Amino acid sequence: MESNDNGRTRASRIPIRTEDEIRRMAAAGRLAGQLRRELGKRIKPGIATMELDRFADNYLIERGASAAQKGYYGYPYAICTAVNECVCHGMPSGRVLQNGDLVTVDFVVELDGWLADTAWTFPVGRITNEARELRNSAYLAMMSGILQARAGRTIGDIAAAVGRISDKGSYGVVSQFGGHGIGRSMHEPPEVPFVGAARTGTRLKQGMVITIEPILTIGSPEVYITEDGWSVVTVEGGIAAQFEHTVAITSEGAVVLTP
Repeated sequence: MESNDNGRTRASRIPIRTEDEIRRMAAAGRLAGQLRRELGKRIKPGIATMELDRFADNYLIERGASAAQKGYYGYPYAICTAVNECVCHGMPSGRVLQNGDLVTVDFVVELDGWLADTAWTFPVGRITNEARELRNSAYLAMMSGILQARAGRTIGDIAAAVGRISDKGSYGVVSQFGGHGIGRSMHEPPEVPFVGAARTGTRLKQGMVITIEPILTIGSPEVYITEDGWSVVTVEGGIAAQFEHTVAITSEGAVVLTP
């Protein structure tokens, strides 16, 4: 992709967004946050993940937006629904959520050509203390990473912050899947791994927009892709939790675009 005057560059380089572009992404992000909240109200024992997908698709269409991942490399749904040992890219189906499940809902909103990405792990009914602690730690891991998303720091600083939280609970951190830049396209440079050392990797600059989305697991973080070609699950069957925000790096620090 050829570079131009407003910061979009070749695919090998990291786009730097203008204040106006970040405002446009924030509009998509606000809608993503509203949809996330509405989905949370509907997640309870007895609901099928396909019902959540239909609601999300209609919710966005009614507001002049769309689900960016629908059709992406052939993916057929508006959201991903990862249940228990599924760490990401779970496909909605007739599966009915059960009391005690954890379900991560992940989706990308496109509004007026700009994208925002978010994920949230929801408890289904009453969950175990072990699942609750995992979920809390996954949220803290994301927030700790966001605090490092400042101009002059590095992507390794984000990974190290995530590692400090995961180490406290002896959780695994999935290394095969990480965050990314986002803007006009769903996946842009830079890659944002969540396993790494402080003061290493790409240096962050004002105007970058990235996703911070660590996945924590109970037991081994090793994963494989199932026969459906999308769902990623833990090898040992341990449950997983993930939270994700789209974050802009500004002169005032990290600004969450998907509140």
